[in-house]
Amino acid sequence: MAVHLSIIISNKRKKSLHWKNNPKDMKKTFTFLFLFLSVVGFAQEVDLEAIHRIKQEGLNNSKVEEIAFRLTDASGPRLTNSPGYKRAADWAVQQLTGWGLKNATLEKWGDFGKGWQIEKSYAAMTAPYYFQISATPKAWTGGTNGPIAGEVTLLAIEKEEDFKKFEGKIAGKIVLVKSGANTNPTFEADASRITDEELEKMAKQPIGASSRYTPEMIAQYMARRAFSRKVDQFLINEKAQLVIRGRNGKHGTYFTSNGASYSADAPPAIAELETVPEHADLMARLIENGVPVKVEADIKTSFYNETGSYNVIGEIPGTDKDLKAELVMLGGHLDSWHAGTGATDNAAGCIVMMEAVRILQATGLKPKRTIRIALWSGEEQGLHGSRGYVKNHFADPADMKLKAEHSKVSGYYNIDNGTGRIRGIYLQGNDAVRPIFEKWFTPFADMIDNTTVTIQDTGGTDHLAFDAVGIPGFQFIQDPVEYNTRTHHTNADTYERLMMDDLKQMAVIVATFVYNTAQRADKLPRKPLPAAKGPSQF
Repeated sequence: MAVHLSIIISNKRKKSLHWKNNPKDMKKTFTFLFLFLSVVGFAQEVDLEAIHRIKQEGLNNSKVEEIAFRLTDASGPRLTNSPGYKRAADWAVQQLTGWGLKNATLEKWGDFGKGWQIEKSYAAMTAPYYFQISATPKAWTGGTNGPIAGEVTLLAIEKEEDFKKFEGKIAGKIVLVKSGANTNPTFEADASRITDEELEKMAKQPIGASSRYTPEMIAQYMARRAFSRKVDQFLINEKAQLVIRGRNGKHGTYFTSNGASYSADAPPAIAELETVPEHADLMARLIENGVPVKVEADIKTSFYNETGSYNVIGEIPGTDKDLKAELVMLGGHLDSWHAGTGATDNAAGCIVMMEAVRILQATGLKPKRTIRIALWSGEEQGLHGSRGYVKNHFADPADMKLKAEHSKVSGYYNIDNGTGRIRGIYLQGNDAVRPIFEKWFTPFADMIDNTTVTIQDTGGTDHLAFDAVGIPGFQFIQDPVEYNTRTHHTNADTYERLMMDDLKQMAVIVATFVYNTAQRADKLPRKPLPAAKGPSQF
């Protein structure tokens, strides 16, 4: 047996391989062929010169600190439809335009409801001694109409029969609700990185949701939520003057709730403060031990009746005549809760995405497909901004009638898990993109320990809006840092909680993924189209 093989290299050189009845030579040849084809495949997916330029710009000329300042300190809390959200969105449009992006604008996605912000908030215990209360008005609740003062009534309603005890007894009163939080000392660090063992477990998990919650846990949560709403309605019906509610948290940190109703026709909600659990429980213990507690408070909030809500949109136009009509999208939600300045949730994601498009502009790279950035509103109330956008541009999952733009989108990338660096990506059940993403992570071995590409889904944020209509949507795996212990929806979610080096790493990787998606010959592989979900969706 005699075999002769010629391989053309760079169109000019030929490498001739010849063996005759020599298995050892044959093995060497096939090894060479395998390596050669692997290099060719890698080169088709990864432009190392472009990645070098992205790294140089993102690591040596980073603007993440300036963007972070503007979106947090300068804008303040960014509750959807609030003045703070408008400040941040207007600045983002101006900045994207200044970097040279095209079509930067505020695009209406639909009607959200009332805007709201805090104008003044003060509360203190005045008896049996003076003690400042650390608290924030609950979102979309009213004020006290000036200073108030009075004795506090402890509301202990844990089951249905407890309501009778308080009927007719709390009208015009200041009412205290205990926190129920675990405030024991903490023996583990608040901040953490994902361990190699945890990443390995993620990589091996089968397709499906990554939820930590069992159906039983979810059912218990829904039951508690329904009972809490019944208590809220009872307080309104009984005409309480002010509610002081202890929240989960510890060591001065407290997690805000989902707020009162923001719908345009919602009746006014009574004034309510959400407070650090230690302060609520201090007052509760005094009352339970027969010591009267008095509180003074002065709360002023404002409502805004402009119900329409807007996303920030901007583009880097594509340059290839055949591909420029196609899209690569990246984004994160710009809205936040209001006890802090929404630094890790989710200014961090917006910082990364804005920096990613800035990097691509600054490097002078010319994407073949159009790159579109979106900073969403209304995410915290149910992914409203991204879902409204997807419904307007691509499809409504209720009927799955596809619009013309649906076929043009290659993929959407999202960041919304805090300030922690990227450790990998969730495939969202789309196993066909695994070899593509694994190649794209290869140049970042110096920036990521134990890169993980997992088939499993992850939820709770804006990539779901795209995935729901069959458009590839992805969320990156991130180190949690303090996200679940200190910053997610808390009063501690401020600029200081941002890790700038981690944000730089994320921006470089996102910029590369977006650029690679814009350059590859084909759009990213898609999962089968989902069936229509019916009118309950979006």
